Amino acid sequence: MNATGERHNEIGSLQRQLAAVGYIAESSLAAALVLMLQLGRPLLVEGDAGVGKTEVAKSLAAARGARLIRLQCYEGLDVHAAMYEWNYQRQLLAIKLFENDDRQTALKEQDIFSERYLLKRPLLEAISCTEQPVLLIDEVDRADEAFEAYLLELLSDFQMSIPELGTIRAVTKPLVVITSNGTRELSDALRRRCLYQYVDYPDFAKELAIVEIRAPQSAGQFARQVVEFVQTVRRMDLQKKPGIAETLDWTAALLGLGVSTIDGDGAERIVETLSALIKTRDDRAGFSREVVARIAASC
Repeated sequence: MNATGERHNEIGSLQRQLAAVGYIAESSLAAALVLMLQLGRPLLVEGDAGVGKTEVAKSLAAARGARLIRLQCYEGLDVHAAMYEWNYQRQLLAIKLFENDDRQTALKEQDIFSERYLLKRPLLEAISCTEQPVLLIDEVDRADEAFEAYLLELLSDFQMSIPELGTIRAVTKPLVVITSNGTRELSDALRRRCLYQYVDYPDFAKELAIVEIRAPQSAGQFARQVVEFVQTVRRMDLQKKPGIAETLDWTAALLGLGVSTIDGDGAERIVETLSALIKTRDDRAGFSREVVARIAASC
């Protein structure tokens, strides 16, 4: 078998592994993940909120039986919250106990700034694992550009510098998945260090497969109606288009109310479940009973 055939088999195999844990991956995404595994490069996954970017890392970890370590980014995130912190309370207690210790000051300081007083945050935890974990750096665009600079050393050499201890190198290189909603432009330096994949809202066939896997009790015509309704809603002018999570939540809400078919006659009961699908006040105002009945009748 030639290299092209082997690569195709690897992509198909990974797609099946991901499907087994409930994630439907297009061949392009599976190919990017195969490259990430082979090259040891981080994978930057961009796309709108709700398209399943975070699930890429979660499902990859589940498929490989690996530990998932997640760093949730936010505005103001600093190096200590992401990499490490010192356990100051234990250090102060140790200093108190060292008052009657006759050792030299340098030896006392060396003891106080040892790894037993180090609190490992996600990035340090990931490079300290003896078995290869999946490191999810989620919504990196929420953090500021200064934090991106902190990431570069880790993503380039999988090591970090701790002034009191020196350079900490990875025991095993983690599989790194970085997600971004595109709320700000990421630096060129970060992009250069990553493979790249854009994830869009799923088409009808993919979303139907997801619903049938994640909500098997809805399989059949009802699942097709649910997906058709959601796909129609996404084409509307909304502030917040429903993502895959909303589709699954809405499916559960419908089943919870005993709704087993979507048609114009059941519009009133469908309206009662829209809190699981439509997530802003302005968007919700556009879904009158008449609008819902018209969409449902077309499903």
